Amino acid sequence: MSETMQNQPIQENKMGVMPINKLLISMSLPMMISMLVQALYNIVDSIFVSRVSEDALTAVSLAFPVQSLMIAVAAGTGVGVNALLSRRLGEKNLKDVNRAATNGIFLYVLSYLAFALFGMTGAGFFFKTQTEDPTILAHGTAYLSIVTTLSFGLFGQIIFERLLQSTGKTVYSMYAQATGAIVNIILDPILIFGWFGLPRLEVAGAAIATVIGQMCALGIGLFLNVKYNKEISISFKGFKPNGKTIKRIYAVGFPSIIMQSIASVMTYGLNQILMGFKETAVAVFGVYFKLQSFIFMPIFGLNNGMVPIIAYNLGAKKKDRMVKTVKLSILYATGLMAIGLIIMQLFPGDLLKIFDASKDMLAIGIPALRIISLHFLLAGFCIIVTSVFQAIGKGLISMFISIARQLVVLLPAAYLLSLLGNVNYVWFAFLIAEAASLIMCIICLRRVYKTVLTD
Repeated sequence: MSETMQNQPIQENKMGVMPINKLLISMSLPMMISMLVQALYNIVDSIFVSRVSEDALTAVSLAFPVQSLMIAVAAGTGVGVNALLSRRLGEKNLKDVNRAATNGIFLYVLSYLAFALFGMTGAGFFFKTQTEDPTILAHGTAYLSIVTTLSFGLFGQIIFERLLQSTGKTVYSMYAQATGAIVNIILDPILIFGWFGLPRLEVAGAAIATVIGQMCALGIGLFLNVKYNKEISISFKGFKPNGKTIKRIYAVGFPSIIMQSIASVMTYGLNQILMGFKETAVAVFGVYFKLQSFIFMPIFGLNNGMVPIIAYNLGAKKKDRMVKTVKLSILYATGLMAIGLIIMQLFPGDLLKIFDASKDMLAIGIPALRIISLHFLLAGFCIIVTSVFQAIGKGLISMFISIARQLVVLLPAAYLLSLLGNVNYVWFAFLIAEAASLIMCIICLRRVYKTVLTD
């Protein structure tokens, strides 16, 4: 190791000295922009698929739980890597910084192999558990097989973005994510509809566009880490998995994986409840998820900027900076959610028409968007608070809150409300679950504030 790199740990990272409001905005804004681009890609992807048929849109919606699970594993592991690496950076421990990075990459490779195996052997069976419609089965199996067996781009993209975020270089992370999303948006219509002399691939074309975009983001992320992320030295020469490092990554990351994976279970379960009414209700729920991502993604971008700041200052023992970061993050998240609530209340029909909605879909979808969006203001607070728990190494709290919200409250509430015979009642389960989550978050935050965030 060069003399320059040996001296590097004594330098103070901007996360320890820059004014908090400026720091939070400078780190979060690039991530929020890239997340918005990612959300735009998700919406555009479904818009093109909806032009194929409503069955195609339903197939993609039914595939969402597995895609969500992949992102849960990748993003959850990334939370663990991010928190550990940023904390070691705050402690000026360069050796452990590099160890966290290399072991994190190793874990991502293993995760990809697991999902690739599922894609090759279980995609068809997964769809058969949800529907017997041959058109939906064919579309869904093709789509899911492609996005899982070629998901190395997704996993690689996320780990290299997380490494950039961990050292405060969120603007470079934005470049990688935005590149992948833009490539995807461009390729979607070309491959789905067979433009420029290419074969019309329909739903399979959407899947291929998705994985090509992810591969491009992986390439950009790797390049930016090698060229600009000098605080991390990635080398696999003589590499051996480090059990202690992996344990520390998953101490924070595993609860996050479980927490986000529960969303996949919830989506799968709710799809089954909605199929008891109409397949169109499943399509509406899928469209809602695409639309809400445009509102929630900026909050997740705010999270990605917030987590390393909190973790760094925890390591540097600057608790006043941690507290200010939490307060500002809650304020910004609530404001963004208020905007989303207003949009959903005023323009539900216009939003659904973007997806070529039929009269039947509009009849179900307009009240659905208005009812579900009532939980947005509560959700903004809860998302930030649960991420704070992860950043300070209290990921188990986040996991328990998520389990309670989605499995103990939301799904049972949705089922009980479905017994009333009107699909509109089912949507109120989101507000009920978020209210329960809010109560739990407040109780846990008060305890953490007294024991960790203040002296």
